[in-house]
Amino acid sequence: MQLLPSPPATTVDDDASRLADWFSQHRRVFVLTGAGCSTASGIPGYRGDDGRWTRPPPVTWQGFTGDPAIYRRYWARSHVGWPRFDRARPNEAHRALAALDDGGLLAMLVTQNVDGLHQRAGSRRVIDLHGRIDAVVCLGCGDRLSRASLQARLLSLNPCWSPGPATSAPDGDADIDEKAEQDFVPPQCMRCGGLLKPDVVFFGENVPRERYGATLDAFERADAMLVAGSSLMVYSGFRFARMAHERGLPLAILNRGNTRADGLAGLRLDGDLGGTLATAVRRLHLHDRLEVTAPDDQRGAR
Repeated sequence: MQLLPSPPATTVDDDASRLADWFSQHRRVFVLTGAGCSTASGIPGYRGDDGRWTRPPPVTWQGFTGDPAIYRRYWARSHVGWPRFDRARPNEAHRALAALDDGGLLAMLVTQNVDGLHQRAGSRRVIDLHGRIDAVVCLGCGDRLSRASLQARLLSLNPCWSPGPATSAPDGDADIDEKAEQDFVPPQCMRCGGLLKPDVVFFGENVPRERYGATLDAFERADAMLVAGSSLMVYSGFRFARMAHERGLPLAILNRGNTRADGLAGLRLDGDLGGTLATAVRRLHLHDRLEVTAPDDQRGAR
């Protein structure tokens, strides 16, 4: 079998130049981001460079709402993982996308992440497609509270509890001792006693209709689409890349590793996300906007 030659290696400068040229041809770019945007902030992703799971899939809606053991397991692990997740700060990729937003080049930034780091970096036109983990909602009465305030309640419910050896996992999760999971006292709504759920879209759950409609409206106003830091293995994100291809909308993908839409993209860059975006911003003469940062009081439940 004859081996094909490897494609020539590219540098951040090469990729940034191509991306800046691409941006210069468009004025209303629809940006979709994924876990790759937040890994440099210390938030692990679920998948490797080949797009495959590197750990067990996350909790499903059906399991969370139908199995008390899974409900308890989720909150035990979240209790351990939340403090590190809450300390995460925007990185170079978030700041570069905020600079592009501030420069008027984006129709909308739609993120599959639930960490709120785009807003904290200064992006204003943002749709959290899968929700925000810093907010909690009661599935019984609809009462809402911040995840930070719930953390204090979890401490009071479990004053002598220990997780054993723990390691960080995606989206504020943590890997802890199985026996510790079984001993954890999970929270209930203080108004109605119902189940409390982070205000995010679980696997097996649909994106809320109004949020999907707002995302689709933004997509319809765009003249190009950029995927940044997503393998697009989740259909709620992939559908927009497929729609862009079907409608002849220019599609660019910047992601480390394979994506589900590689064959659909007119521009495909596989390299450092933050460095490429930041260098592209400088080439577009938007570097003075790179340090725009949202105040911390924009954090919390919405």
